[in-house]
Amino acid sequence: MNKLFSKSWFENLDNKLREMGLDSDDKSFDEIKENLLHPKKLSPVEFADTVSYVILASGFSQKTAKRIHKIIMDKMPANSGDLLQVFNNKNKINAICKVWDNKQDFCDGFYKCDCLESKLNYLQKLPHIGKITVNHLARNLGENIVKYDIWIQRLGVLYSKNPALSQKIDNGKLDKEIKKYCDEMFEHLHQETNLPIGYLDVVLWKACQNHLIEGL
Repeated sequence: MNKLFSKSWFENLDNKLREMGLDSDDKSFDEIKENLLHPKKLSPVEFADTVSYVILASGFSQKTAKRIHKIIMDKMPANSGDLLQVFNNKNKINAICKVWDNKQDFCDGFYKCDCLESKLNYLQKLPHIGKITVNHLARNLGENIVKYDIWIQRLGVLYSKNPALSQKIDNGKLDKEIKKYCDEMFEHLHQETNLPIGYLDVVLWKACQNHLIEGL
């Protein structure tokens, strides 16, 4: 049995997900890894497409988000009334339309930011992007960062070997102690695997979501 949080443990999870055909977020695992290792500058259309996926993915399964995202992007440019017939969530549709209509300015603004902190602050100003989803978006844009969602928080608690911390898990407000253990876990796995933490994050998130990790 592979030791928890070892290189072989992580590689086994990665391989299982690939065998199950679950090796993707908005892009495939290999595309995500390549974009983290060699980030490319997106066009305004690509930028709007990436933001729109993260808006849709918030609170929905990846399968649902990917299906709806493709339908909506195939219809763009479109007005909110037409898109609401595809996906009846007014707040998300209005946000996607605003991002699309302002894609040049939003894209230019992001690439003018000169550090990760300023990029995160900027992205949180976009419609329907919050404190948790901003990390998801930044990672999909090529930033080597972790999305501290509820699955990763649970994994951080498992890494801490302090089950009592599970009482502090909150998908709306990240507890500082849980974040500390999550960061230590990712740094440990980065040292073990030499992989970007953003890639470690997406694989572990998908493994947790599909119940491949015992003890959560």
